[in-house]
Amino acid sequence: MDRRRNIRNMSVIAHVDHGKSTLTDSLVSKAGIIAQSKAGEARFTDTRKDEQERCITIKSTAISLFFELDKKDLDFVQGEHQCETIEVNGKPEKFNGFLINLIDSPGHVDFSSEVTAALRVTDGAMVVVDCVSGVCVQTETVLRQAIAERIKPILFMNKMDRALLELQLGAEEMYQTFRRIVENVNVIIATYLDDDGPMGPVMVDPSIGNVDKLMKNLWGDRFFNPTTKKWSYTKTDDNSKRGFNQFVLEPILMVFDAIMNVKKEKIQELVKKLSIKLDYDEEDLEGKPLLKAFMRRWLPAGDTMLQMIAFHLPSPVAAQNYRMEMLYEGPHDDDAALAIKNCDPNGPLMMYISKMVPTSDKGRFYAFGRVFSGKVATGMKARIQGPNYVPGKKDDLYEKTIQRTIIMMGKYVECIEDIPCGNIAGLVGVDQYLVKGGTITTFKDAHNLRVMKFSVSPVVRVAVEAKNPADLPKLVEGLKRLAKSDPMVQCTFESSGEHIIAGAGELHLEICLKDLEEDHACIPLKISDPVVSYRETVQAESSQICLAKSANKLNRLHCSAQPMPDGLADDIEGGVINARYEFKSRAKTLSEKYNYDVTEARRIWCFGPDGTGPNLLFDVTKGVQYLNDIKDPMMAGFSWATREVSFVRRL
Repeated sequence: MDRRRNIRNMSVIAHVDHGKSTLTDSLVSKAGIIAQSKAGEARFTDTRKDEQERCITIKSTAISLFFELDKKDLDFVQGEHQCETIEVNGKPEKFNGFLINLIDSPGHVDFSSEVTAALRVTDGAMVVVDCVSGVCVQTETVLRQAIAERIKPILFMNKMDRALLELQLGAEEMYQTFRRIVENVNVIIATYLDDDGPMGPVMVDPSIGNVDKLMKNLWGDRFFNPTTKKWSYTKTDDNSKRGFNQFVLEPILMVFDAIMNVKKEKIQELVKKLSIKLDYDEEDLEGKPLLKAFMRRWLPAGDTMLQMIAFHLPSPVAAQNYRMEMLYEGPHDDDAALAIKNCDPNGPLMMYISKMVPTSDKGRFYAFGRVFSGKVATGMKARIQGPNYVPGKKDDLYEKTIQRTIIMMGKYVECIEDIPCGNIAGLVGVDQYLVKGGTITTFKDAHNLRVMKFSVSPVVRVAVEAKNPADLPKLVEGLKRLAKSDPMVQCTFESSGEHIIAGAGELHLEICLKDLEEDHACIPLKISDPVVSYRETVQAESSQICLAKSANKLNRLHCSAQPMPDGLADDIEGGVINARYEFKSRAKTLSEKYNYDVTEARRIWCFGPDGTGPNLLFDVTKGVQYLNDIKDPMMAGFSWATREVSFVRRL
């Protein structure tokens, strides 16, 4: 954990049912945590009972894995991925051990918030694509989220056996399918990311494997003639075959044909030639079971993924160098920013909590997040800054002791004395001070790490009430716990007296209500039909001017509402324009991009709702005395009004 250059923090992301959890099992078995024969069936990272029953991932699950790469392969870990160097017998030597902090995330669109929470604390993402279904809607969504968080993607094409057994594709058809998937992924990346950006080129390309000199010939229009032993860019005669087909696909097709058509002599020949050692009880297998056992030994997925992760995903040292700008809200030259950028273990502690994970102890949670700088240790005192904390003020700020530090291992946890920067960690004892997430730091002048932006919104709402009115206190306490346990769910109390739960979709809401009834509140509930809120906004150039008088009729207040310029609300929600930014630079942006008067743009009183939303309250008065006396109640009223009225984001 101290060898920062040999750490890889990664998420597994994909469309629903493209095989993320099954594939993750291959890495877990390679680390020796589950038996190799169980890989693909155990779904080790699906820790909840309903995940196993539904065969779908609902919550992101983290696990830390240790691997040792073959020393002959270390030469290919180059550039920004350079390994740590250690001394062996007085000589410097590359350290071949790798710590992979892996998070298996859901693929269903309703659980996109779990994907966002996983991406925030990782530096790389393995994008899994079913080679039969291809690039789907949610593949694009999660890839877009990854790029927004400056996460480097690598591509894994899964379920190749389906293409061979179900679709009966030939070598050239398979190649064209793979090429199309690579092109589709690159189109998405090019849509949302510029190659000249801080991450550099991130396009996926099989020919940039850097494994051997033959690699450049194993992808694209490169043809080999076995008779002349020469490569060419065109098919010169019938003997010329595409390099990828000849050296990669045809041997695999040969194995599939021999095993599925029960050609026993051919199978024996292949077992001997490829030095495959089958277990005693596997020698009599036929068909798919034999194919699975054979391929597991010949082309193990775990080895392939381990090499790809070590060679092509960045270490925390490399990734935080270009991620700091979009992570840290404060000045980019203060101690906290520089420590994050350099992944400095001796700098101040800067840790971001991305989600709260329920523990076996009812009502308590592990605060799950990433240490970006410094070191978090059991018993240390730290500042717990919630999302509404403003530097210099004491709102949403607590100074408390961290009771324990842990690492997550699927459904198990391991206690550890301290966790240095570059690692993913869990904390015990801070859950009562945070709702969904926040910043943990030891630097008194630290600003917050930026709040996550989700790709979906909690728009499906239901009202809940206890069947037994005496259970109302339990319901209220259960709603508080539910709000902590999910990054996106919203639990509110309406003026009508209803307790409202809002989720991203029907499935998300169903899971939340089940958790509320069975785990958090533990009481029978009555659930209403979906609740629809009616909202208002301004569409004309300006509303009528409204007048309010003080009780003594001596003071008058005039207000009017105008629609925002197109794109401004999105920029506020996307963090381009923020209430915490320096007011002169913010006014300059509003003036240049949206044609606001720069003097008025400097006089924004507040954002609403809750001081962060995409509505603005401007002070356009001139020469009015004692105006600041009414500033606080005006801001409170504006926040309340926009929370109740402005769901459409246009006030």
